[in-house]
Amino acid sequence: MKAAVIESVGRAVVTEVPDPTPGPRDVVVEVAACGLCGTDLHILQGEFAPKLPIVPGHEFAGEVVGVGSRVTEVALGDQVAVDPSLYCYECRYCRTGHNNLCERWAAIGVTTAGGAAQYAVAPVANCVKLPEHVRTQDAALVEPLSCAVRGYDVLQSRLGAHVLIYGSGTMGLMMLELAKRTGAASVDMVDLNPARLETARKLGVSASAATPDELDRPQGWDLVVDATGNAAAIQDGLGRVAKAGTFLQFGVADYATRVEIDPYRIYNQEITITGSMAVLHSYERAAELFANGVLDPDVFISDRLPLEQYPQALEQFAAGVGRKIVVVP
Repeated sequence: MKAAVIESVGRAVVTEVPDPTPGPRDVVVEVAACGLCGTDLHILQGEFAPKLPIVPGHEFAGEVVGVGSRVTEVALGDQVAVDPSLYCYECRYCRTGHNNLCERWAAIGVTTAGGAAQYAVAPVANCVKLPEHVRTQDAALVEPLSCAVRGYDVLQSRLGAHVLIYGSGTMGLMMLELAKRTGAASVDMVDLNPARLETARKLGVSASAATPDELDRPQGWDLVVDATGNAAAIQDGLGRVAKAGTFLQFGVADYATRVEIDPYRIYNQEITITGSMAVLHSYERAAELFANGVLDPDVFISDRLPLEQYPQALEQFAAGVGRKIVVVP
């Protein structure tokens, strides 16, 4: 079969690889679409994936075309979205309900072959059947949406909060859509990319600008979300949190990224700084929200490129052109 392969640091190619073979509790999915994510860029840079080469792609959906001998939950022809998370279920964190912090954490498309291919194999437990009205090519959005749902689980946001989001890429826009549905009094967004801010305006952001200095909230925001992973944005955002407010590190930063905190201010103003790591008990909820129309795929997916153009798609994504880019085998 044809697949994208990150062969070494900085090098991605499209080549032929062996067809996947399912184990007894696995299924083979014919991939309808696979989304690109910041994690894929980190893998390209030599981070996250424990070894290369690897077939990337942890955001994908498709049709079940093969089942293992002990699979009864899905059948050939079912359309599914795939949760890429692979946990050991044995370590301290799994046993205390923090599976996303698993000591032996793994993921399809990160530690094992993923969905940037014609076919992918996944445990049946990771497959969520899609309703007939959902276009399977759009359902690559379910995985990033499940990360956003996890982010709001961490925030435990209260009604009437004023929210500031850094970054109007796919993840920032998803946080915007969820904020609107969790009772926020206002949702403001900052980004240096005018085209992306324009999309935020279409989705109903309260206010948008290149910097928070252009927004009228001198007392700060109750919830500040970084969806960039950029050190300058994170540093600025930490200073924009209102008293008794919360800062959420949602964007994925490079390993070497460092910022400064003000311990006295955190103490004196009772500021919470927290993080949100990937997916935790949120994939099924995200699939339901997606099926119920929480996102407009035609707004979120800006580019649908053939799998053969995966290296170029990575370059476009790294350049910040477009929103969600998906490759279609």
